Amino acid sequence: MKYHIIITKVKTVDELKNAWTDDDYVALLDQFGLEDAGNATTPELLELLAMAISDFEPEEAGAIVLNYKLSDHLNENQIAQISHEMLLDKISEEYADISLHHQLFNINQLLYKAYNGSFPSAKATIVEFEITPNKDITKEVVLKAFDKTLANNNVIKRLFSKQLAGKEEFDEAESIVWDLTADENNSYILTTSEYWISKDEFKDAEFDANVIEFEPEDD
Repeated sequence: MKYHIIITKVKTVDELKNAWTDDDYVALLDQFGLEDAGNATTPELLELLAMAISDFEPEEAGAIVLNYKLSDHLNENQIAQISHEMLLDKISEEYADISLHHQLFNINQLLYKAYNGSFPSAKATIVEFEITPNKDITKEVVLKAFDKTLANNNVIKRLFSKQLAGKEEFDEAESIVWDLTADENNSYILTTSEYWISKDEFKDAEFDANVIEFEPEDD
């Protein structure tokens, strides 16, 4: 299907709204040895958490937060490895599960603020755009449409060229795009990691794109 896209705004952010709840902060405070903080306000909880985290070595604190958030997805050795590599701003491919990028970003930013920069700061990209026709718009469709305007060195284009061309299934799109929200009329807001799409990788603000759907071969 052919789409007409207008990129209305692209911005880079270092924090996503509602990434953590007060319940998360209270639970993390308990993990770091501070209890009875349930009646504190959000700013007070954040201040307490920053103080509690800073009492631990960065790598140890990273492991505690990773265990709280991702113990269902990672084993003890993986958590130890990632907590070390987060400090180096380099998560090895062995553990770089695309589906976990969103969570790792939120964890990294929490630790970055708690340690005043000991952890490297990660970035997210938010793209506001209009797409016509407003029909069957999915994360996969949007990434395939954006392929027309993204720079040739874009990571998605390099790693998933066959998927973008409709030659293979593109299940990874669900994890690459952290959020896709419909706004007014034909407008949408897409959120992803700066690793996948950066602000300066858009070549055109208005363009047409032909999105080819993958069709599996019949047995």
